[in-house]
Amino acid sequence: MSIVFKDSLFDAQWLRAASHASSGAAEIGECLAVASQIRELDAESWFKAWNDLGERMFAVAQVSEAEGRRVSARDAYLRASNYLRAAYTFLIGSPVDPRVIAGARRHRAAFEAGLALMDSTIVERIAIPYGDSALHGYFFQPRDDNRGSGEQTSRPCLIITGGYDSSAEGCYFFSGRAAVERGYSCLVYDGPGQGKALIEDGMVFRPDWEAVVRPVVDYAIARPEVDPKRVAIMGISFGGYLAPRAASGEPRLAACICDPGDFSLFEEFLSRLPAFVARQLPDGNRLVLKLLDISLRRRMRHLTAGWAIRRGLWTHAVATPLEYIRSTRDYSLEGRVALIECPTLVCSAEDDAIGVTAQRLYDGLTCEKTRIRFLNSEGAGEHCETGARTLFNQRAFDWLDKIFER
Repeated sequence: MSIVFKDSLFDAQWLRAASHASSGAAEIGECLAVASQIRELDAESWFKAWNDLGERMFAVAQVSEAEGRRVSARDAYLRASNYLRAAYTFLIGSPVDPRVIAGARRHRAAFEAGLALMDSTIVERIAIPYGDSALHGYFFQPRDDNRGSGEQTSRPCLIITGGYDSSAEGCYFFSGRAAVERGYSCLVYDGPGQGKALIEDGMVFRPDWEAVVRPVVDYAIARPEVDPKRVAIMGISFGGYLAPRAASGEPRLAACICDPGDFSLFEEFLSRLPAFVARQLPDGNRLVLKLLDISLRRRMRHLTAGWAIRRGLWTHAVATPLEYIRSTRDYSLEGRVALIECPTLVCSAEDDAIGVTAQRLYDGLTCEKTRIRFLNSEGAGEHCETGARTLFNQRAFDWLDKIFER
């Protein structure tokens, strides 16, 4: 659905930022005011409008904090964090624009300043050992009424995995706050190809996400606040592949939520190509593939039509669009979906072009499984139910509550 921009990606990214109003990280009026300052298909005016608003909110928050007004400061910091992330959306790619690095750090700084002022939630910034490095993230838990009594509440824990152009901070806005409000502890993190791991540490995506999640689960179950038998994973956007892939090789996960379900990234690509071209991939007729590569290189030069390709080259460390498409063959649950043993929820949204293989994922599951489709008539038909995330969280957590209550 078109709201404020004619271009569908501009509109979708605007809605992504505005929809975080449901988690206290946006005001619709502020977002509409920003939209009025942005020229259609102009990355510079997009950056300036969102960045100016983010910095203004950051300054407002600092004044409120200095005056001891904690709630006002917290709310402004969280909105600043969301707006500062939105600002660099159309600058991402390789080589990395310095404004992306600075914006990601500012996004994180505002988020952490807001977290420090939370009264009902205990938050820790964490570093999860990962090979010779560490994964940046946060651990949230409801403030325990038994503090000081010597008792420790052991809670179910939700691990949230984002997708492309995600960040640990953004994952909190999507479903982290909703988890904590329902009594869960929640762990959000940047894996390879995401957030700080990509932008600052240079780590790119890998298909065997079970190797990424294993140390994350190690960290979670080592905490006394976490019930090791009630650890679930939620995958958002491309995380709809990463989460079930992790569950196929990490038996300690007790439940899996895929939003949207993604059986094969390669098949998702093929679904958007003419059938006669798709049949030649990955290594068919050389002339057809050469023409496809030329066409995609031209497409890359368009701000929005080529955005996902430029992002893919960066996050997968490949040089050409054709290499990118070929690399996605490894991101498949073929031969692995039957290895998932935990109860799994597979979601999709009516107007979402991503997640066309959700039904194949659902059909291949041999574990306990549930399928939910979100509709335009509910206002939830956009990618990841953007604009109706409260509805998604209600249904997903009601499902997860029932799984863990058993």
